Parts: sequence; structure tokens; C-alpha cells
Amino acid sequence: MWFQFISYLKFLAKSTNQHGVHSPFVFSYVTQCLYSKKRLHRNKSINVLLKTIAYFNFESISVNNKSIRELVKQNFPEVQFDKSTVDLLFMNELSASSFEKILSEKKLHNDSLILIDSIYANRQNLAQWHQLIALPEITVSIDMYYCGLISIRREQVKEHFRIRI
Repeated sequence: MWFQFISYLKFLAKSTNQHGVHSPFVFSYVTQCLYSKKRLHRNKSINVLLKTIAYFNFESISVNNKSIRELVKQNFPEVQFDKSTVDLLFMNELSASSFEKILSEKKLHNDSLILIDSIYANRQNLAQWHQLIALPEITVSIDMYYCGLISIRREQVKEHFRIRI
């Protein structure tokens, strides 16, 4: 409990809103998607997931939680699940070795995003997050405290953002 409280205070001290973002891709995502007034779910991570699917108009996603999968189906009936290559991968946690396995399986393309839930749930999740964003394949990472988003966009300069949502 103290870990989450102190990590949240540290996050608030280091985080910013759209005014601290210098990447056009991330600025558009933050202002037009994350900060849109539409609220699709009370859980912030699931709300980010649903808004992200709508904003990018994703066609294929992978979700490892059955109830969240059903929620996505209700909101986006045209979305397909678990194709060989996906636009968005939503996971409860992701280690660097699991990420390398996903890359080797060619499950992601250049514009794929990975949304990781509860990156500050405990010290282990936070350590996994820091290991992930240090990988050279990860070019964009957005820490939103409740969840984290990573991208492998090859045309993008490696940048890390902490955004309050």
C-alpha cells in the first residue's frame, strides 16, 4: 500500500499533460484520445483501452482477460481477436523476455501498440516496466500510472512520456 502511495506521488512530481509532449504522434494521442470527454468505463486502464481502440480504429486486438474481451466485443463488434498479427495487445503484465517472444513470433507490426495494465501495482511490475522501456526495440512509451503503452514505431525517435490522465 505504501509502495503505491509513494510511487503515485513520485509519478505526479515527474508527470505532465499535453503541454510537455514534443512528439506529434503522442500529442495527438493524448489530446484527441486520452483527454477526450468520452468515458467508456470507470476503470482507468479499461477506459484507456476502449478509447485507444476507437481512436486508432483498430481491427485486430489480443486481450488475455475474458471479461475485458466481452466488453470490447460489446463496444466494438467488428474487432477481431487473436489474429496472427495484431494492432493492439492488452496484457496484465509483460516481461522483457515475453516481449522478445512476441516479437520473434511476428505478432506485432510497425504501428502495433501494447497496453499493459497496472504497471505500478507492485515493485515487480514496475521493474518489468522499466526493463521493457529500456529495450532498443521500444521507441515510444507512455506511463499513465494506471497503465503503460509501448510502441515499436521504427520511424519514431526513442522517447518516454509520463502523462497524467
